[in-house]
Amino acid sequence: PLFAPVRFALHGGDRLALTGPNGCGKSSILRLAAGAPVPHTGQLVLASGLTLSIVPQSAAGLRGTVQRYAEDCAVDLTRLLTILRKFGLERVQFEKPVESWSEGQRKKLLLARSLCQSAHLYLWDEPLNYIDLYARMQVEQLILESRPTLLFVEHDRAFCQAVSTGTVALQSTGTVALQPPCAGDGETVY
Repeated sequence: PLFAPVRFALHGGDRLALTGPNGCGKSSILRLAAGAPVPHTGQLVLASGLTLSIVPQSAAGLRGTVQRYAEDCAVDLTRLLTILRKFGLERVQFEKPVESWSEGQRKKLLLARSLCQSAHLYLWDEPLNYIDLYARMQVEQLILESRPTLLFVEHDRAFCQAVSTGTVALQSTGTVALQPPCAGDGETVY
């Protein structure tokens, strides 16, 4: 096993950071929570009827127009474009095919889409990959304003400290540390 058995609860309003060295199982926990077939022992319990919003580590494979992407994801186009503008994208960018965007611009699109979705639990895998400093500050601000229930993997310690309500620290030795215990303002969702 990658790490010792871990037990934690995520309540409404909690923003829990999964931290640890590369290869210790952080992304595997997110994929497992998202319903992907990940080999594991033990039990994962999610509340029934849970709606998820997922931001994967990679933004590869995004194609087409922003308008089509909004339609396919069933999100409000105006809200999506507003968030993208907050992330520093120029309006002219919205006329270009998404596949021509930089990796950072596509990652911003994934984050904006997620923030437009109404979900019980947001699962974000390294949301700041390829993101410039200005957009990082905007992501932080939007999280603090919207207070989503969020389970995320991120290596940026300052970001984790700013937005997380707790941390599950996976150690290379296989041990796990919970700091501090999450104390949410709602029902248990994970």
